[in-house]
Amino acid sequence: MAGKKKNKASEYKKWYKLDLSAIVYPTLQRRDFSSVYRLSVLMKEEVRPQVLQQALDMTLPRFPTYKAAIRKGLFWRYLEPNNRPGPFVQKDVKNPCQPMYFKANSRYLVRVYYFGRRIAFEAHHSLGDGTGGMCVLNTMVANYLRLLGHEKIENGGFVLDINEEPHPEELEDAYMKYATSKVCPPRPSEKTYRVRGTKEPFYTLNIIGGIMSVEQVMQVAKSYGATITEYLNAVLIYALLQKQNSEFHFRQRPVRIAMPVNLRRFFPSRTLRNFITMIYPGVDPRLGEYTFPEIVEHVRNHMKFYINKKLLCGDITTNARTQMNPISRMAPLFVKDFVVKRFYAHVQDRNSSAGLTNMGVMQIPPSMHPYIERYDIYMGQPFSNRTNCAVISFGDVLTINFTSGIIEAEVERFFFKKLVADGIHVMIESNRNLPTGEVRD
Repeated sequence: MAGKKKNKASEYKKWYKLDLSAIVYPTLQRRDFSSVYRLSVLMKEEVRPQVLQQALDMTLPRFPTYKAAIRKGLFWRYLEPNNRPGPFVQKDVKNPCQPMYFKANSRYLVRVYYFGRRIAFEAHHSLGDGTGGMCVLNTMVANYLRLLGHEKIENGGFVLDINEEPHPEELEDAYMKYATSKVCPPRPSEKTYRVRGTKEPFYTLNIIGGIMSVEQVMQVAKSYGATITEYLNAVLIYALLQKQNSEFHFRQRPVRIAMPVNLRRFFPSRTLRNFITMIYPGVDPRLGEYTFPEIVEHVRNHMKFYINKKLLCGDITTNARTQMNPISRMAPLFVKDFVVKRFYAHVQDRNSSAGLTNMGVMQIPPSMHPYIERYDIYMGQPFSNRTNCAVISFGDVLTINFTSGIIEAEVERFFFKKLVADGIHVMIESNRNLPTGEVRD
């Protein structure tokens, strides 16, 4: 039986080409920036690190594209299996999502932290998006609970069976599989409003999070005729408009949000790698002053128009055609890196004023619910001076976490004050020296 398993394992690819989205992330790597995100779960009991290490060791081999190291060739980067010792669980740090250097940490591009009742999982975006990361985290937490004696924890949702071989679809580049459109729709290219702020010292990531009731947020969103995602995008746009109006400027600029869309909702893919694309809801204050209901309506219409299978297919086909271009394929890696970095810094990064991602409702087996209080998700260090926002819900607990590399927090303050003004009770947590507690006007 052991021989059979060994033979099956040997059938895995010895390396994996980076998926269409992952190609960009290592290119943007610099000393003070790395495309790292964090997912965490707050348990109801204190975490036992020795047991957590056992659970991590059991779990990671089930995810070959996460138990991997990144390598550089003449024309592309790729992932290869990593059988070095580690990764090892560590006590949590004040400033998470620190850069991941490809030759450090035994070349692993994942980290696992613990503190009190919290278990946190960090991953480099070149391995996969939040959906893949959530599968790794929740499968590890399920194994952790089983090791503690809770043997009735079943698989399902974001919990995968570690005794099963990875399905080939979990490891595929789904972008290239579903990029079948015959036309590529245009993308926004005008420079947007950028938040001005004082850059924090190296390695400092400021976090301001709000904890609230899903039911309350849903009721308020419904009162505006919107979903939770539409409403929260509108609130962030409102906060950015308030921030722009409070500053001295020669002219106003459009305010747009970079919002990832999970393509698995529209294409039948099981990939655990990256499979997202971006849409950019926003408003242009040069057209006139917007009331909040008008912002909500604008966001709702934008999302209804752009979030459909045909337009999303066209968007990913645009990227795929770039990769399929013979000249692009033959160009040496250093040339590709130079072009991508220049394009991202001078075009792509200027397309949005902030980022907002909503992971939605956490899907785990019911048998795990009694042991978990809530989940959090954090977008990592922004590429430029701005703030990013990440949302997730579990049960009736919705968490919204802002991350930024600047000292000023006016956007976050405008955002949470608007939620409170709409009747939502918000509890604030932060790694800054801010007073915690309920937000009031």
